[in-house]
Amino acid sequence: MVETLRYGLIGAGMMGREHLRNLQLVPGSRVTALSDPVEASLAQSARLAHDLFGEAPAVFADHRALLARGEIDALVIASPNDTHAAILADVFAAPRAHAVLVEKPACTRIEDCAPLAAAAASHRAPIWVAMEYRYMPPVAELRREVREGAVGRLRMLAIREHRYPFLAKVGDWNRFARRTGGTLVEKCCHYFDLMRLIAEDEPVRVYASGAADVNHRDERHDGAVPDILDNAFVIVDFRSGIRAMLDLCMFAEGAYWQETITATGDAARVECFIPGPARFWPGGAERTAEIELSPRATQAPVRRPVPVDETLLRAGDHHGSTYFQHLGFRRAVLDGAPVEVTMLDGLKAVAIGLAAERSARQHRAIAIDGLALATAP
Repeated sequence: MVETLRYGLIGAGMMGREHLRNLQLVPGSRVTALSDPVEASLAQSARLAHDLFGEAPAVFADHRALLARGEIDALVIASPNDTHAAILADVFAAPRAHAVLVEKPACTRIEDCAPLAAAAASHRAPIWVAMEYRYMPPVAELRREVREGAVGRLRMLAIREHRYPFLAKVGDWNRFARRTGGTLVEKCCHYFDLMRLIAEDEPVRVYASGAADVNHRDERHDGAVPDILDNAFVIVDFRSGIRAMLDLCMFAEGAYWQETITATGDAARVECFIPGPARFWPGGAERTAEIELSPRATQAPVRRPVPVDETLLRAGDHHGSTYFQHLGFRRAVLDGAPVEVTMLDGLKAVAIGLAAERSARQHRAIAIDGLALATAP
């Protein structure tokens, strides 16, 4: 018999609905409660939850009322970025220690990182930061190749994301760095997490150059022009000497591959190619990811597809990864399996993103040590 896990969802917007669709694919999942201060979002997600799970969830305008509800085993936090730290503080203060899956970024300010790390360390239930990109099958395959020595000694890691602009969100909260943490936090903490994961190393220095050149230039929100970056280059130096680079462009939705990740060692290069969501592609057809291993010795690259079930692809915009992430979270909650993306992992990714944002603004390198940032000499 499949054990049931009852979820409460805090944040009923676009990403919240992706979690609903993916949880419906995981046997033994129920969504018993939703909260969101925006009535329209709450109503839309409540209807979807009813359609998916066959029961109406309890709905709340305030997440604190949801936390007081008894019929919840685990929480998914998918609210706007700048609300995460305060919501987590309420979660940590609640009488019951709920298991938590919190969307990235875990916070948007460096001063929140250390308190969140300390509070999470004493929480009596699993806390998992939703770094979905780890669970994309082509990324997992690339990581396996590196870990098993296919490239030899890893020296360089390059990640390119060329994609569509930021989507419209409720209240246009994602148009300003004060609410998102900046593009290099909001969007790119995924990639800084992947850099640490694949390199199995910690960063020491970040250099970035970025600008807001194309997107949202004609928009005004309360009289202000959006300040989020729409393109950037970021270089991250690691303790071991490994170098990583991010190439981000958010006005390149005509590209066939949305993400390309390349790991190069002294013996070979391995590269994966990931298409964007089908709903943003002409005709709406799903495309298959690919991976290529290019050994130096033979100069004979081998390329192969990395197929993903189309049902998983259609359940969200993250190439099936949200589903696989939920499987891991479920194992952590019900079976005591290790949390694969800890709060510290999530906070370190935020710290790298904040360093990159500062570097781009100040036109200088930023030293980084754990969760601490400083201007490099």
